[in-house]
Amino acid sequence: MVARDFEMALEKIAPEGWGWQHIEEGEENAPSHIRAALMGPQLVIPLRDGQMALGIWQGIFFCELDGPRTRSVLVTVLR
Repeated sequence: MVARDFEMALEKIAPEGWGWQHIEEGEENAPSHIRAALMGPQLVIPLRDGQMALGIWQGIFFCELDGPRTRSVLVTVLR
């Protein structure tokens, strides 16, 4: 449910039919660029005893805003 709420909010904030200026033929993905910028490209998660220290209602969502495409996830652990 939360994922769908995010999706609906992003569709409302950056709708498909808006007068986007940076449209490339065959790659009509301007809304995806704006949506991705609003969400941010990175996340910092504290670790406790080798586990992610997330609260009861916290979760991590991987969002594909312009696809489907093959993506990679880079995980870096800082000590």
